[in-house]
Amino acid sequence: MKHGLKKTCVLAAALLSAVAMTSLQAKADDAKSITTVVKISGIPWFDRMDTGVKKFAAANPDMNIEQFGPSTADSAQQLQIINDLVAKGTDALAVVPMDPSIIEGILKRAMDRGIIVVTHEADNQKNTMVDVEAFDNSDYGAAMNERLAECMGGKGKWTTFVGGLGSRTHIQWVTAGEENAKKYPDMELVDANNESFDDANLVYNKVKELLRKHPDLKGIQSSAGNDVLGAGRAIEEAGLAGKVCLVGTGLPNPAAAYLDSGAITAIGFWDPQKAGMAMNAIAKILLEGGEITEGMDLGVEGYHKVTVKPGAGDGLLVFGNGMVLADKDTYKDYLF
Repeated sequence: MKHGLKKTCVLAAALLSAVAMTSLQAKADDAKSITTVVKISGIPWFDRMDTGVKKFAAANPDMNIEQFGPSTADSAQQLQIINDLVAKGTDALAVVPMDPSIIEGILKRAMDRGIIVVTHEADNQKNTMVDVEAFDNSDYGAAMNERLAECMGGKGKWTTFVGGLGSRTHIQWVTAGEENAKKYPDMELVDANNESFDDANLVYNKVKELLRKHPDLKGIQSSAGNDVLGAGRAIEEAGLAGKVCLVGTGLPNPAAAYLDSGAITAIGFWDPQKAGMAMNAIAKILLEGGEITEGMDLGVEGYHKVTVKPGAGDGLLVFGNGMVLADKDTYKDYLF
């Protein structure tokens, strides 16, 4: 009798365990998912963004929140990742497009299937519900160029780098830079819009080539996060630190040595961690049926009082206030 009772208790415990596991699995299956897809994995800029995605995930343990990206800056690889996610199923996509035009079709398909779509660095993206930007891109490009012009004394040859000709924000920044430079008639733009594909070694070799072609080159305005590292290295090795001005997008920690040496004049940036959190915050609001409204607080530094405008398509364009320009005297205030 005791043996029979023991066996019954064991069976009951096993049954309860199975029910609990089934319940947990059901909970996991019911959890909403937000998947962030970046331009490229494994570089400082998007590693920093991943810390924001993880921070947002920790604050929302009832959701499945992850980040993915291609191993190289390749819009076709990014397209395939998004394609796979749409096929397998995710509740929301938060995408930083390598080339907005390449992914228009798959983002439309995603929204047609009921997937929430949020983008960043793509204010011309038509098939998105919300594109969130850290700031007005024209203001950012003009501010970087103004800092470059200051270093150059308003005269001399200068050039520009973009991650890719299809990168909307990069083209906006250098275009705004060109417009700003019109205030300085003695600044001469040469060999504009060199493509870097966010590859520091490629930029290093290209800058060496440009310095040979234009030994009197005085300034460089760059866009992708790794550009200043390659350009700074080329400038430093040529013994031109402080003589060739370099202002571009970059992060303080990776750029520190070149800022200290004067090979990089100044860096412009916003915190990718906060941008990742802002994208996910918007995706969560939309998943919960909420609305994105003028002046709302996303609960993320730099996005406490956002500006909302109509987007390129039927969606919205959201601006934060997260622009930073830093040089060797100030970059240590932003160590990441």
